[in-house]
Amino acid sequence: MKRILALLFAITLFAGFTTPAAQAASDETYNYNYWGQTVPAPSPYEEQRVMYGRDWGMKELSSPQDIYVGSNRLIYIADTGNDRIIVLNDQFETARILSEFQHDGKTDTFNKPEGVFYNRYDGHLFIADTQNKRIVELDEEGKFVRQIGDPKSTLIREGFQYTPIKVIVDKAQRIYVISRGSYEGIMEFDTDGAFNGFIGTNRVKFSPVDLFWKRISTKSQREQMQLFIPLEFNNMDIDADGFIYTTTSEEKSDQPIKRLNASGVDILRDKGYFPPKGDIHTLDIGSAPGSSIFVDVVSDEGGIYNALDSKRGRIFTYDKDGNLLYVFGGLGSQQGKFRTPSAIAMLDDKLLVLDKDYNRLSLFRPTHYGSLIREAVISLYNGQAEQSTAAWQKVLQMNGNLEVAYIGIGKSLLKNGDNHGAMKYFELGNNRENYSEAFKRYRKEIVFDYFGMIVLTIALVIGGSIAAVKLAGRRKAQQHYVDVGSIKSPFYTMVHPFNGFWEMKYEKKGKVKIVLVMVALLVLFTIIKRQYSGFVVNFNNPNELNSINELKFIVLPFILWCVANWSLTTLMDGEGKFRDIVMATGYALMPFIIIYLPQTLYSNLITGSESSFYYILDAIAFIWFIWLLFIGTMTVHQYSASKTVVTMLLTLVVIGIMVFLGVLFFSMLQQMANFVISIYRELSFRF
Repeated sequence: MKRILALLFAITLFAGFTTPAAQAASDETYNYNYWGQTVPAPSPYEEQRVMYGRDWGMKELSSPQDIYVGSNRLIYIADTGNDRIIVLNDQFETARILSEFQHDGKTDTFNKPEGVFYNRYDGHLFIADTQNKRIVELDEEGKFVRQIGDPKSTLIREGFQYTPIKVIVDKAQRIYVISRGSYEGIMEFDTDGAFNGFIGTNRVKFSPVDLFWKRISTKSQREQMQLFIPLEFNNMDIDADGFIYTTTSEEKSDQPIKRLNASGVDILRDKGYFPPKGDIHTLDIGSAPGSSIFVDVVSDEGGIYNALDSKRGRIFTYDKDGNLLYVFGGLGSQQGKFRTPSAIAMLDDKLLVLDKDYNRLSLFRPTHYGSLIREAVISLYNGQAEQSTAAWQKVLQMNGNLEVAYIGIGKSLLKNGDNHGAMKYFELGNNRENYSEAFKRYRKEIVFDYFGMIVLTIALVIGGSIAAVKLAGRRKAQQHYVDVGSIKSPFYTMVHPFNGFWEMKYEKKGKVKIVLVMVALLVLFTIIKRQYSGFVVNFNNPNELNSINELKFIVLPFILWCVANWSLTTLMDGEGKFRDIVMATGYALMPFIIIYLPQTLYSNLITGSESSFYYILDAIAFIWFIWLLFIGTMTVHQYSASKTVVTMLLTLVVIGIMVFLGVLFFSMLQQMANFVISIYRELSFRF
């Protein structure tokens, strides 16, 4: 027992080694790989120009809140603090300043406008005149057309304060308005400015604990609690297809960005490694704790969209499937940084970012790396597969860490019918959905090419199996008694557990050395399964696979169970010896040994949609193992069924205690070692 305990503690110490923590973002240009690790990436954009109000020959900007680039190539800025709308041409020269207009024969002005939108279909300008609580529509000459004030409807709740902050108009000339404090959703107005209702309401999120306390609280207590209400939208944009992108300032949300159709249903694709929510690894401490907070979004060509994170000043760019293409930006006073970015817009392939604290407009142009990514994504979106592949190949020469590039090449090859080549790239890009589609097509090609040979092989295997079974049956019928040997005993026990475990204990047919071989085989087969299972069901990081870890997951639990069960049953009148417990536990592992190899082979022949049977095999093996362990424990100790169940549960408790004591012991040992080392260093410094 001393040797076993020593081995146990040694394995516990070895198992205590942990995998390295995920790498933190060390630079502002990075990406996330499939495993959630930050990987460095070249800069996709570089700052070309920074502009202030004085550069346009006017008063400095004051807390600008919105920017929009119209189809007429004019740039509209909502200079909120100065109560004006600035209009620039595409050379960033002043075209017009809108601060007042004639309304009913009187001069009217804006009051802290926070949103501006140019309607490409009639050339009219829509301004969210926030503090005047209205939407103002001006024509191309800046003349007043109409205003849309506080809506009157039974759909509006009592006490609602209409405070429009953003406005857009779709192809059907419907007007969409975000009002501050409107958690019911985006307000929709018809062509005549009549209120239609709300669309795209965010879902309410709450903690189950808070819900429980609310259920059991009194009415007066519930009135003092925080209400469960959805968060309001803070910005929106409309793409060329008429879909509305929205952003929400919600912490730790997986859906801060939405793409709404005309019915208000979110159709944003989420096929990337992670939801399009900005940074995926964030800390709750530091200068900018918590998740990303998006304050604006702008659509680009080819389904690309850019989202602006105000918390860390970063711009996250995604493709139409939700794959993160690149990240850049950041907070600071250096070139290309922001203090409080408030809005983002696109002028051709350039990005414009407003900073409401620096009161300036920054212009970013794509680097060669960024241009190649845009070209690759847009080309594939337009069906130009070869051009897309060429661009992705160049991207990979600059950044081999960009797994999205492998996926892009795989999609191009799939479109061109190169299914085997597509499989290779989808595997490199860790994209199992598209890999399954490519594999399905490739498997179909193989079946067509070798149909005759496959059918002949299957027929020979079936015929040979039937002949072997019949021959074995005839030999068995000629024998009056079949003596199951020690080697066959585990197989016999697996299908006849009551007789098998009885013969193992009382007829001495069990062998400890066979159990040791079985445990070794289980370790070997588990390693094979983890490393060579089909790609569609294999989610193991090849960089973290370590065969020694199987000791932690198989050998250590095996020893812990045997020791804990023996320690417990000696106090509960159990008849089983430690040797019997080891053999019963080892024989119970037989289903895993039998199933793992065929399961691994099967996993290499299936697609993702056919993987259900693979996981059913896992469930069968586990349930079979528990059943054999139950029968083995009951037979070895001669317990009743109920006492066996109680013993197995208590054995798990004892295992937990042993692990706790082991960790505590080695923790103390480590502290003592550190103490001795510090004493030695102190003495070495002094003498």
